[in-house]
Amino acid sequence: MDGRRNFLKTAFATCSLLAGSKLLTACTPIKRAASEEEETFETFATPNALKGMPIKATFLDEISWDIPHQNWGTKEWDKDFKAMKKMGINTVVLIRAGLGKWIASPFQCLLGKEDVYYPPVDLVEMFLTLADKYDMAFYFGMYDSGKYWQEGLFQKEIDLNMALIDEVWKKYGHHKSFQGWYLSQEISRRTKNMSKIYAEVGKHAKSVSGNLTTLVSPYIHGVKTDQVMAGDKALSVKEHEEEWDEILDNVKGAVDIMAFQDGQVDYHELYDYLVINKKLADKYNMKCWTNIESFDRDMPIRFLPIKWEKLLLKLDAARRAGMENAITFEFSHFMSPNSAYLQAGHLYERYCEHFIL
Repeated sequence: MDGRRNFLKTAFATCSLLAGSKLLTACTPIKRAASEEEETFETFATPNALKGMPIKATFLDEISWDIPHQNWGTKEWDKDFKAMKKMGINTVVLIRAGLGKWIASPFQCLLGKEDVYYPPVDLVEMFLTLADKYDMAFYFGMYDSGKYWQEGLFQKEIDLNMALIDEVWKKYGHHKSFQGWYLSQEISRRTKNMSKIYAEVGKHAKSVSGNLTTLVSPYIHGVKTDQVMAGDKALSVKEHEEEWDEILDNVKGAVDIMAFQDGQVDYHELYDYLVINKKLADKYNMKCWTNIESFDRDMPIRFLPIKWEKLLLKLDAARRAGMENAITFEFSHFMSPNSAYLQAGHLYERYCEHFIL
């Protein structure tokens, strides 16, 4: 009996000592043995499934128009750049330096001439610093007045962006990641005179920066554009080719990469438009990317992450049409595991499964 008491006293004392140390707490997790690692699951992918092309670039949409902000700071953005890198993204493109009153950084050329708000954060410096850290290329997107070019005052839009280019290159051009420019005014047939802005602004950006790459991302005047859904007529593939042949002839020497948005046409007709885009890019000695929209235009709510099957259809069409690269609009809201949208993280997982990442 005394031996049992002594054993219990010793055991109790030992447990008390351990409980008071860092070796044992009530919340200490039990480590799994190697044989108990996380369970893997069969994907049940169908035979002869579609094969997509990888996405290597994304827009950064902090000065947004029609999607909600996630109110991220540097910590959250750093985490997202890390997720981009894991997925294989090597290029980030600031969607625009500003839109109307909202600007991405305290640009003196805009603060002095336009009715804009003073920004609380220098987003350009933050994005360039993160791009430097994660060894990505950064493209700077131009200012969109939201009014001048839409009112036909093209020279006003041009002059604002000429001054902006000078200021931005002087202030931020030292970053190793600063590798290109994005001409952010999006056009289709209705605003094809905007090619004047593409030409003048693009040539000036290249001359100031030692011929850095310029990118445009126009849209196809297809069945899902707002104008067509409101009663306008969609462009046929032939009409699309004819109109853009004229527009691209006007911007020779100013644009290096053409990345048409892929969401304004139906899935079954996308390949045909992409083939024409590649043909036109080759004719004018441009690189042909595709802007893979990772949001869903088919839903009554604007905008939610796209269904994986739809994204894969578009990635497969782009591969078959010979696109040279894919940029998405846009990773952080619609594909990121850090997004406020739960579905975006699931889309990220499906993408990583498909490409075995």
